[in-house]
Amino acid sequence: MNDSDLILMRPIGRVLSPFTSKEGVPIQTAGAPEVKGEIEVFAEFAAGLKDLADFEYIILLTRLHLGTDEPLEVVPFLDDASHGVFATRSPSRPNRIGLSIVRLTGVDGTRLSFEGNDMVDGTPVLDIKPYLPAFDVRHTERIGWFAGRLGQLPGRLSDDRMG
Repeated sequence: MNDSDLILMRPIGRVLSPFTSKEGVPIQTAGAPEVKGEIEVFAEFAAGLKDLADFEYIILLTRLHLGTDEPLEVVPFLDDASHGVFATRSPSRPNRIGLSIVRLTGVDGTRLSFEGNDMVDGTPVLDIKPYLPAFDVRHTERIGWFAGRLGQLPGRLSDDRMG
């Protein structure tokens, strides 16, 4: 890899969360729809929040800043076999980019309130996008190794077909 392959990003804000370490953080937002959090958007990005309050769900791209390893094969939650990291939702990723779909419950200046928190306090937010079902929902029956694990999902997650 040479310097021209490197990508520099700066956060637009940070997550304020009751989770202060990786232990105990929900695996996915759908598994903890009632867990609240906030995002503090930095003042220089305030204009980008215009009209965001009109959306019920938003997509957050974050930096998994507490990650330390970046293996290309992992044993994911609910499985005992190794899979390529790109076939999993493991937080151990080559670029440590997280994706969370959360329910936006309020916008107060540069502070966003949401439910469905699966992030640690201080997590850098790289981008925010509106969730649009017409573009973002895909119905599928082909969900790889995960298909055999649907019955093992806890609570609300077992009602959803995720892929």
